[in-house]
Amino acid sequence: MPDVGNEIVIIDSATKLDDTCRGKVLVCGSHGGEYPAWLVAGAGCRAVILNDAGICKDEAGIASLAYLEKHGMAACSIDTMSARIGDAGDMFARGIISRANASAAALGVMSGQACDEAAHLLLKAKEVQIDPGSYEEARILLAGEKGEADVVLIDSASLVKPEDKGRVIITGSHGGLVGGVPAMALQVDGLAGIFHDAGGGADGAGLTRLPALDQRNIAAATVAAESARIGDAGSIYEDGIISHVNETASQAGGRAGQCVGDFVQLLRQVQSDCF
Repeated sequence: MPDVGNEIVIIDSATKLDDTCRGKVLVCGSHGGEYPAWLVAGAGCRAVILNDAGICKDEAGIASLAYLEKHGMAACSIDTMSARIGDAGDMFARGIISRANASAAALGVMSGQACDEAAHLLLKAKEVQIDPGSYEEARILLAGEKGEADVVLIDSASLVKPEDKGRVIITGSHGGLVGGVPAMALQVDGLAGIFHDAGGGADGAGLTRLPALDQRNIAAATVAAESARIGDAGSIYEDGIISHVNETASQAGGRAGQCVGDFVQLLRQVQSDCF
């Protein structure tokens, strides 16, 4: 981990924020959607740098910038192709700024700048007190017909529950291993996991859950960044086009170019045929 002093905090996921982040500049490996922004606001950070996840459909990968600007917080994103999503240390070391909100731009942050330079400029940001209110993340269960697996739609992989074992789990999270830890690929043994590819990312970081889930014999796939909104499982289910599949999914007939609905039905059929 780089030496960044006491005023810059480097953390791989916005779901791991705590009181040590209050008043600090945060470099965070999470995508730049609204939910991570809400977590950042609630943690009382001074300013934040997130990953733009390939910008995505409807610019969902940088929705945090406008959200935090409304609250007066400086925020910017790094280009997903410049550093690994889910790896804040790599973002700090080699990330390149892609977008900045007005509050960050006023401090001198601009596109093309190195992440570490931007983080130090953000130290000049004024602390703001934000009451972000509540945030309703979707969790929708689509029950299968007799003999078919259920499908659960959740906006963040952190919301997977024990009862999701055996289900097709469609999550708005990126397909990268948080901090590179294989155990973080999926918290339960689902029939399958479907994620957002975050534009593929540097070193293919947005796809690294896929081989990790092969090791557990779990089918896994990502959807193309331009096809669906990151952080929005409903968009991934309704709009998503498969960009990559792991070997387990490939053996079941999964392939790039399928719409998610067809991929899910394929998995359900294969599972049903096994019983």
